[in-house]
Amino acid sequence: MHDSITLTQITIVVALALAGGLCLAKFKQPPMLGYILNGVILGPSGFALIQDRGPLELLAELGILLLLFVVGMELNLRSFKKVWVQASLFCLLQLSLIVMFTVGISYYTGWTMTKAMVLGFVTALSSTAVVVKMLESAGEIKTENGQLIIGILIAQDLAIAPMILVIRNTIEAANPWGLFIKLFASIIIIVAIIMYLSRKQRVRIPFSKAIVGESELTALASLAFCFIASAISGLSGLSAPYGAFLAGLILGNTHERLSLLETAKPIQSILIMFFFLSIGLLLDVEFLYNDLQFVLLTILVVFVGKTIANVLVLRLLSVDWLSAFTVGACISQLGEFAFLLSNEANNAGVISDKTEKYIVSITVLSLIISPVWNALAQTIKNVFDMPQFPPFAVLKENGVTQNSDQLGSQDLNIHQDKTAFKILMTPKTDKE
Repeated sequence: MHDSITLTQITIVVALALAGGLCLAKFKQPPMLGYILNGVILGPSGFALIQDRGPLELLAELGILLLLFVVGMELNLRSFKKVWVQASLFCLLQLSLIVMFTVGISYYTGWTMTKAMVLGFVTALSSTAVVVKMLESAGEIKTENGQLIIGILIAQDLAIAPMILVIRNTIEAANPWGLFIKLFASIIIIVAIIMYLSRKQRVRIPFSKAIVGESELTALASLAFCFIASAISGLSGLSAPYGAFLAGLILGNTHERLSLLETAKPIQSILIMFFFLSIGLLLDVEFLYNDLQFVLLTILVVFVGKTIANVLVLRLLSVDWLSAFTVGACISQLGEFAFLLSNEANNAGVISDKTEKYIVSITVLSLIISPVWNALAQTIKNVFDMPQFPPFAVLKENGVTQNSDQLGSQDLNIHQDKTAFKILMTPKTDKE
């Protein structure tokens, strides 16, 4: 009987996921938004067809691992190597800026220093799963902005370890140096692998001749490489997603890359659906309704404030205004690691159950709203990139490679003629 109920639940989940995905795709929205809403409908706040999200957690975790595995295989290593330093600096500066802000307002709210830092950690992180799916849907993964965003997300994932250390250290007299050494080692490992794989030679994998050509073995090999690397990474004290990403990086530089990628992506698409569904199950609608005004105001502050902070840091790193705005808005939502950090903080006694519910509600809604916010940002960006804004359009037509905010730079290069300056400097007469 239990098996029959489980099969029924899976049938309903898959059917509603398909319906929700098709519905959202018709309105040119990412299918993941439909998956999250289905989680709300099927969960305790809806029809309560799924009371316990425990059975879904494993599938959701596997979905995240395969997502990062596929991202690693699709990455252009030479481009990723170029943005690695920039992405790491962004992560450090943005995290410092947001934590300083939350610590600053703690003097007025009465938060403890540790609680303020936890809220800063939660706010600084972005959603790898949501952002990557948005980039995939828009076909932006391999663009310059897409590569920078992926680099930032990976750098943020690497920052999870010290964040957990700070939270746990509030109740444990543990020596922090061990975890910092592991973090440093993880950075060294990924940099070394990227440097090695950036060569022209392809990596050879074991049993490649036996694997290629057999679709069943190719799919199984993809899963095996991903999960073995994740397990080794987790057992060594590093995160499992970190290992999955490294495995993807390595296999992405082999001759068998396309075969492995073609078999891994369909499996990843199914499992990542369970991840978004599990997010929807977390939402407590009754709690949200009682504090809806506060939650919505907080979400607005998060999106606007985080976008501004992201843009400022990116500009500090010499990213042009339009790209900084596009990237900054894309990663302005809260991330799935907010659930992990809030749970750790609650267990450590740093935050209360009510605060954890607020974090979960705000995070879930920010993930739902994120595609809409990103679409709005793209619309604003396109408006400023249209012909009625000569500083952008005219200079592009005449071969100016830099943005209009760099007109005074000595590096400005007009390689066709001087008509751009003539058009910009000539007064426009109104003939109407």
